[in-house]
Amino acid sequence: MLKLHGDCWVITDAAAGNQRQALALAQRLAMPVRHLQLEPGAPWSWLSPRLTFGALSALSPAQRQQFAPPWPAVAIGCGRMSALYTRLLRRLGDGHGYTVQILDPRIDPAHWDTVIAPRHDQLTGPNVLQPLGSLNPVDDAWLQDGRDADPGFAELPRPRIGVLLGGPRTGIVFDEGYVTRLADRLLARQREEGGSLLVLASRRTPRSLMTMLRQRLSGMHGLIWSGQDDGSNPYPGVLGWADRLVVTPDSVNMLSEACAVGCPVQTFVIGTLPTKLERFHRALRDAGRLHDLDATIFPSVAPLRETAAIAAMLRERVAERQLQR
Repeated sequence: MLKLHGDCWVITDAAAGNQRQALALAQRLAMPVRHLQLEPGAPWSWLSPRLTFGALSALSPAQRQQFAPPWPAVAIGCGRMSALYTRLLRRLGDGHGYTVQILDPRIDPAHWDTVIAPRHDQLTGPNVLQPLGSLNPVDDAWLQDGRDADPGFAELPRPRIGVLLGGPRTGIVFDEGYVTRLADRLLARQREEGGSLLVLASRRTPRSLMTMLRQRLSGMHGLIWSGQDDGSNPYPGVLGWADRLVVTPDSVNMLSEACAVGCPVQTFVIGTLPTKLERFHRALRDAGRLHDLDATIFPSVAPLRETAAIAAMLRERVAERQLQR
């Protein structure tokens, strides 16, 4: 592995998905990592990353204290607000640091050294890397850690079906009717083949829908987790022990992590999907990685694990820059 000098800043907002992507990439660089959560006030929060003038004063005093020299050797941001500060670092570091932005910053990618945007964003440029899905920490070691953390899942009847729930977003049906139909189809499948259902909510899953889902699925083999009241989050264990995963269609991150496991992945869609999300779903389906909920035949495909390859390319670029300096 190429040895990189200096430290790495990870810059995100509070969104768990943005933090997960940026930290997964940073940890692959084998550099000391410092995580900064920066959330500027208006109007910078509205106009990020376009409005750079006064961006430092847009931070709270505590955040300004964090975002201060010595500047990092590498800065990795994920999300639109973080893009403002990774963009600033290119100037503040006088070109010595290497700036990386994950997800389409919605302005010219030339403002960063490397931009990593999934293919369905259709962002192009000489410094743009285009993975199929989102970056994540899922690999064999991560899955084994999950199995070790929840060994009791091994005793559940097979097939063990992990069910990953997202939440409402613009252009997606995710309401009481959707959850009712999803639960009924999961139960019907379980009656046919036996096994267990391991149902996990996310931060975006409405509590009212989880209450209804608990009632609908009462008496089934498995578990339902909707928050800390149910104990620690068993997400890594569910992915580690799952024979099959069912993922709601709204989250690129959840679908990408499910496809990284190596077991069959299914989804349930009502109506049409937003254009960019439909492109992502179509790419997964065309590659044999995503299937309808009623599918019974699953072609064998390699797990979708892109983070290590992206990190290797990034290490080479950073190492070349450091040699030039």
